[in-house]
Amino acid sequence: MELSKILAITGRPGLYKMLAQTKNGLVVESLLDGKRLTAFSHERISSLEEISIFTTDEDLPLKDILKKIFDKQNGEIAISHKSDGKELKAFFIEAVPNYDEENVYASDIKKVIQWYNLLQEHNLLEFEEEEDKPADEEVDEKASKEDTVIGDKEDS
Repeated sequence: MELSKILAITGRPGLYKMLAQTKNGLVVESLLDGKRLTAFSHERISSLEEISIFTTDEDLPLKDILKKIFDKQNGEIAISHKSDGKELKAFFIEAVPNYDEENVYASDIKKVIQWYNLLQEHNLLEFEEEEDKPADEEVDEKASKEDTVIGDKEDS
């Protein structure tokens, strides 16, 4: 799964696949409706590869959270992101029992579940390839990235 090419753009719904880079930003394609548009450099754009979730132990990369949900659902679609907050929290605590309940809000859980379902619908969740990757390559990649953390009030 190549999460570095899948983007979340603040103020715009859904996720976007990066197609090309321009002088002023990125050409992206919406995973919701397939429309192409330009995401300008002044917009807040986050690659899903850079996002992590607060847990009681340490921040967990979004890729690991998606894998946990994928395993819990046996590769199927998760509950609707439009479910009520209690249902979403109950679902999320089953998938990620050690998430930080004080810093990860219902809106964050809703966003993660919506992203999971969107990626699953487009067959973009492929975890087998990454298990074959040597551990030292993963460490180098993690060391070279700056992480965005979901769970702050600003991101909600």
